[in-house]
Amino acid sequence: MTVWFVFAVPLVVMFFALFMERVEARLRHVAVQEDEVEQFLEQAQPDEVRALYGHGIGRALELFRLRRLGGKAARQRARRIRI
Repeated sequence: MTVWFVFAVPLVVMFFALFMERVEARLRHVAVQEDEVEQFLEQAQPDEVRALYGHGIGRALELFRLRRLGGKAARQRARRIRI
C-alpha cells in the first residue's frame, strides 16, 4: 500500500504543478501590470478613484487610459462607462 503512495504522491504533485503553470500563464496576460497601477495611483482624478471604489481596478484603469488618450471619443466612452 505504501508503495502506491511513494509513486502516486510525486506524480500528483508534478501534475498539479504543471496545471498551475498553465493557469498562471493565462492569468499573466489578463492581469494588470504593476507599473500601470503605480501610474494610476499617482495621476488619478476623482472620477477614476470613484470607479476604482465602485467597480474595481479594471474599470478605473480603463477610464484612466481613455483620459490619457484624450479626445471627444474618449470622453463620450467615459460617460457611458460611468452609467
